[in-house]
Amino acid sequence: MQLLLATHNAHKVDELRRILGSWLDGIELVGYDGPEPVEDGASFEENALIKARAAFEHSGIPSIADDSGICVAALGGAPGINSARFAGTRVDADNVARLLAELKGVADRKAEFRCAAAFVMEGFEHVELGIWPGAVLEETRGENGFGYDPIFQPESYEVASAELTADEKNQISHRKRAFGQLMPIVRERLLRTEIVPD
Repeated sequence: MQLLLATHNAHKVDELRRILGSWLDGIELVGYDGPEPVEDGASFEENALIKARAAFEHSGIPSIADDSGICVAALGGAPGINSARFAGTRVDADNVARLLAELKGVADRKAEFRCAAAFVMEGFEHVELGIWPGAVLEETRGENGFGYDPIFQPESYEVASAELTADEKNQISHRKRAFGQLMPIVRERLLRTEIVPD
């Protein structure tokens, strides 16, 4: 049974295979080679569904997709769905620099990563939201990860997300939480079976 991940990025397919582990028993996760839709939703959930619908409509294969970003309390939830283009350049370092500048001198640094994971197949759609709480650091730390990882300190941790190994992050991240909630529904629909995750 094939399950299509709505991304052209082979790295993201491999990463999600590692995150999902035994949730994929009996399922082959494959990448997407069709056109990219316009992500014009007003929320992570809407954008994830836009991508999953486009992949399913193009391929006819049951499809999953995700949309994610960082939401900062002191900025009213910004950058939110605009996280990837916050600085206007789509360059991670520029986005990080702008966020640090926006929070200069701000005491309330609470933030959370959010990930919406969507599933679309014939006659059925579902989306789940995973939230990873934490705070924005005052300077970058660590060499791992991408995006805002160098300035995000997960709740109950003393290190930045970029100081975690890929395996450590994959066990606790917003993507893990969103897809961990979504995959039991995917499996029930595709295989009519349940499985206990790793």
